[in-house]
Amino acid sequence: MKFCPNCGTILALTHNEQDTTLRFCCPQCQYVEGDLLPQKPEVTSITNVSGSVVVVDKDLDLRTTSTERAECPKCHHTLAYVWQVQTRAADEGATQFYRCTQCGFTWRLYT
Repeated sequence: MKFCPNCGTILALTHNEQDTTLRFCCPQCQYVEGDLLPQKPEVTSITNVSGSVVVVDKDLDLRTTSTERAECPKCHHTLAYVWQVQTRAADEGATQFYRCTQCGFTWRLYT
């Protein structure tokens, strides 16, 4: 969280349409943070059974992530990277995602 040095308001992350960068701007006094952030990452969306959409960075580097024995629904390989994302309220459990180490297919195990 960043604060405006002029008025103390929380800076909002805004998208610059001209050069597709992200920067922090103050909604109160229009101060713009000088540091630009890189472009937004490309994402892919995964739709679960309930129809809600979870956004996952498609270039997520998982080589240092834990692996687990889980069968890929696409290629039936039995080893996958595993990670958790808090997709709902903080008092609810995290969602566990898997990505096949062979074909790269990403899925969520339904329990």
